Amino acid sequence: MEHNLHPAKRKCTEENMAKPHVDMGSAFIQTQQLSAAMAHSNLEHMCLLDIDSEPITARNTGIICTIGPASRSVETLKEMIKSGMNVARLNFSHGTHEYHEETIKNVREATESFAADPIFYRPVAVALDTKGPEIRTGLIKGSGTAEVELKKGATLKVTLDDKFKDSCDENTLWVDYKNLTKVVDAGSKIYVDDGLISLVVKEKGADYCVTEVENGGSLGSKKGVNLPGAAVDLPAVSEKDIQDLQFGVEQDVDMVFASFIRKAADVHAVRKVLGEKGKNIKIISKIENHEGVRRFAEILEASDGIMVARGDLGIEIPAEKVFLAQKMMHGQCNRAGKPVICATQMLESMIKKPRPTRAEVSDVANAVLDGADCIMLSGETAKGDYPLEAVRMQHAIAREAEAAMYHIQLFEELRRLSPMTKDPTEAAAIGAVEASFKCGAGAIIVLTKSGRSAHLVSRYRPRAPIIALSRNGQTARQAHLYRGIFPVLYKEAVHESWAEDVDRRVNFAMDVAKARGFIKTGDVVIVLTGWRPGSGYTNTMRVLPVP
Repeated sequence: MEHNLHPAKRKCTEENMAKPHVDMGSAFIQTQQLSAAMAHSNLEHMCLLDIDSEPITARNTGIICTIGPASRSVETLKEMIKSGMNVARLNFSHGTHEYHEETIKNVREATESFAADPIFYRPVAVALDTKGPEIRTGLIKGSGTAEVELKKGATLKVTLDDKFKDSCDENTLWVDYKNLTKVVDAGSKIYVDDGLISLVVKEKGADYCVTEVENGGSLGSKKGVNLPGAAVDLPAVSEKDIQDLQFGVEQDVDMVFASFIRKAADVHAVRKVLGEKGKNIKIISKIENHEGVRRFAEILEASDGIMVARGDLGIEIPAEKVFLAQKMMHGQCNRAGKPVICATQMLESMIKKPRPTRAEVSDVANAVLDGADCIMLSGETAKGDYPLEAVRMQHAIAREAEAAMYHIQLFEELRRLSPMTKDPTEAAAIGAVEASFKCGAGAIIVLTKSGRSAHLVSRYRPRAPIIALSRNGQTARQAHLYRGIFPVLYKEAVHESWAEDVDRRVNFAMDVAKARGFIKTGDVVIVLTGWRPGSGYTNTMRVLPVP
């Protein structure tokens, strides 16, 4: 999905090419983890992974960055795009419409600042993350940035009285869920801020609960509250969500990350609010509780994609079961060919430190190996001290992990699992991916109007980057959701000769891939085009040498 602007040095070490049955010739560019790639079993593949093997320049996994105070200036956003951000996420649990409108304007201004050079221009998508049926605390002492220390064993009054809404402190905490006292009892637990702080209910009144701090810590403003096991009766789409989604349609956002989706009906409710005008906006359902995991199949069916939101999920279900849910959701999304995003705490320690923990690095790599289409940063880029370093770190980890995928086995399984099809586009997509493995293609070039042809190629997880060329800006931006797609926006006017127009677009795609260091003269590329103009006619695959 992205580049770092200086092509990585590709070294093709002797041992990489040691296997005698692999003679790819000198033009074979994809040397990354090649001996492992040719293994005959998963165990052999792992045994052959080599730390001295260089990954290719292209990164296939999308990077989603949450934009907040640390990253919303145009200057920082330009650097974020250069470092590898593909999707800008706006979290509507915080901030006013004016604030978000300004952020969107800044993201677009930063994006368009690269438009002078069409080869290096990167489309950047805007994602609206809804507040959803979540419960939040109030402001600490009237400030969005103030924090108070809650001590273990202390008494904290949790109140519903609105006069404390903007004046919470270490003695009184306001929450925005009016039925709180109806769904908790003495002994119930209340978790705050992704479970970092836990409170035990001691007694309750009409509009308050007296709690004891079980796990203390420093508490900021507007933090999420979880009530595991309580029958929370909030609607899937609140009044605020309706206004936020309508604002998103007006602002022309590319996708919606819908919070706390529990069943298919919740997705339909979001779709209804987006209406006719927002019918092309992709809906990514965030799975954050037990019911969402249990009813995953129906949610997947109704959604355009899934986000594994591990923060809330790890409180609503036991933390040691989150990885099971993560692997199950990644697997089902990969099988269905729908994008899946792995999110929350990926490089959490980089909020305060310039280097991540080894566990975090492994976590990002394993998400990629599990089959994530995108990986996400939350506080790391929204409020952290090292937003650019966090993006660069994800970029570097993703490239290494992609090289270590056992592609041959994965492709076989995906092909076996997909039903028989008479759809020419799907058949051509499978053929293109298989051919790309056979000839070690440096790239797969797809000309696409709606994006569907590129999405189908992505589904079969080729090793080579998929250069998806489109004249439609939204198609290009939304393509970042899919593993392996490197969207390119083509702005030239349509040539009266369709065949000439196709050639021009293919050549432009090659120029972009060359400039990025994905391919060089003498490599081969796979080109996927249609047999006539328009959407839905992709059926022609060609193998071309790079001039």
